[in-house]
Amino acid sequence: MGSLRHLRVGCEFGYDSAIETPAVFQVQPYEGGPATLMRHAWETTPQVERHGYTDLYGNGCQRLNLPAGASTVRYDALVAVPDATEEVDLDVAETAVTDLPDDALHYTLPSRYVLPDVLADEAWRLFGAQQPGYRRVQAIVEHVNGHLEFGYGTSTPLTTAADVHESRQGVCRDYAHLAISFCRALNIPARYVFGYLPDMDVVLPPAEMDFAAWMEVYLGDRWWTFDPRNNQPRKGRVVIGRGRDALDVAMVTTYGAPVLKAMTVWSDEVAGAG
Repeated sequence: MGSLRHLRVGCEFGYDSAIETPAVFQVQPYEGGPATLMRHAWETTPQVERHGYTDLYGNGCQRLNLPAGASTVRYDALVAVPDATEEVDLDVAETAVTDLPDDALHYTLPSRYVLPDVLADEAWRLFGAQQPGYRRVQAIVEHVNGHLEFGYGTSTPLTTAADVHESRQGVCRDYAHLAISFCRALNIPARYVFGYLPDMDVVLPPAEMDFAAWMEVYLGDRWWTFDPRNNQPRKGRVVIGRGRDALDVAMVTTYGAPVLKAMTVWSDEVAGAG
């Protein structure tokens, strides 16, 4: 095993609810890696009962009821991550649909925010002549990275990949949705990934830390990581969950209308942790 580095990751949400509101939180690291969970803790104020379960995609979730009035939900964890960026191989080929694993076919279809059927003509116009395989996916990533302008508040929970393509604005989830749509339009399986992305060995951005979204694409005989928002290999990705799009990997789902008063996210390297 190569060398490891340690991160403290987590988040805190402050709510004000008119009535008791059921909620599902999906903010803990994915048990299958690549990050290794060393220890973690949940804290709710006031204290409420909660329990964990695994969803259809293997993602860890927590169910609880937000009490009426003010409340806080906090998650904090220490994880170990490889001191390496994700792998890159420009020569990996695409996999013919007839040779795809059965469970990968799911990720070639339209979903709530990912619309390969709507964007098919544009996908084939832009990328149909590209060399199939890793290089074509990288061309998609580079196009999306240049086509969109990043900006908080430029999209809403109803914004689809087609909307983003038209407006040319969005946040990291929108970058991922558009790139995934182009991949699926070309019959390349692509899935949405949500997680923590620390600023390890990169220039610190001016914005505060937030959750991140990227995508995984099936090429050859495995899934490969691509990041349309940042368009560069990165260290320290901590996967929270995977799914068809952001609907399957929502950090919080509430069954009511509590007001989110504050949200804080952290993903920081810890020296000498163990």
